[in-house]
Amino acid sequence: MAESFELRIIEPEGDFFQGECDFLEFVSVEGEMGIYKDHIPLTTILEPCVMKIHKGEGMKKAAVLGGFLEILKTKVTVLAEDAQWPGEIDVERAKAAKKRAEERLVSKGEDVDERRAEAALKRAIARIQTVK
Repeated sequence: MAESFELRIIEPEGDFFQGECDFLEFVSVEGEMGIYKDHIPLTTILEPCVMKIHKGEGMKKAAVLGGFLEILKTKVTVLAEDAQWPGEIDVERAKAAKKRAEERLVSKGEDVDERRAEAALKRAIARIQTVK
């Protein structure tokens, strides 16, 4: 069994999660990452993703919709733009947001901010995948 480390996820409203974690999975701008205790120190930018928090035989999933992550030997801190547990996500609303973002990207209209539409699409997909 892996040794645990402290995980703290903070969002603008305050603490979202604080507890022990054996393994953490997430997506950064560098790609998919997994963290065990004693990982090399690192700071990275988070992509909207499903963050998987492993402890013992259990695993919790949360939609983390961007932010920063700092890794120290025995502690990981996430400064999330927004974070949601599966039960907090309105799947139909997320599916509608995904559809709108895809339509904006396909239309390629002059008034479409592609970066904003791509970000909205990533957030919607993270929410939907968190509930699955």
